[in-house]
Amino acid sequence: MSVREDTVRRPNGDTGIYGVLDRADFAMIIPMDGDRLHMVEQFRYPIARRCWEFPAGTPTPGHRADPIDLAHAELREETGLRATNMSYLGTLDAAPTLTAQRGHVYLATDLTAGPPQREPEEQDMRSAWLPRSTVESMIRTGEIATAGTVAAYTLLLLHESHARSTSAE
Repeated sequence: MSVREDTVRRPNGDTGIYGVLDRADFAMIIPMDGDRLHMVEQFRYPIARRCWEFPAGTPTPGHRADPIDLAHAELREETGLRATNMSYLGTLDAAPTLTAQRGHVYLATDLTAGPPQREPEEQDMRSAWLPRSTVESMIRTGEIATAGTVAAYTLLLLHESHARSTSAE
């Protein structure tokens, strides 16, 4: 990642400085098996606490990756799971006031377990299958508050709602 300050011209003609964080796009994966979702928990230094999140990640620095290939790799790396089916749910703008980074969200199903292949900074990561009712309760209470995870879950709900409405037609 890199940080830069751009000189910008505002609509009123004044100039100013805008700080921008450049980061690679990421893939986020919602592993689902029936009524269970697989999540990871890890320490997030800026907020000084552990967070439950959906698996996600960026390509190795200096490399580009097709979002679906990245999704398969991150799922395997963080959870050990392999997905036979990976369905695209949508795109998220990570923090458009700060960065142009985008996230590509996938639903992973027909899963096979295996050992995770975590990076050194992920060694304290834990993972678990959680019932959807638990995930929803954790979102309601703020125990899960990571914006990307909450937004990805919303994309899942919209995907399921659309599937139900098209099958009813």
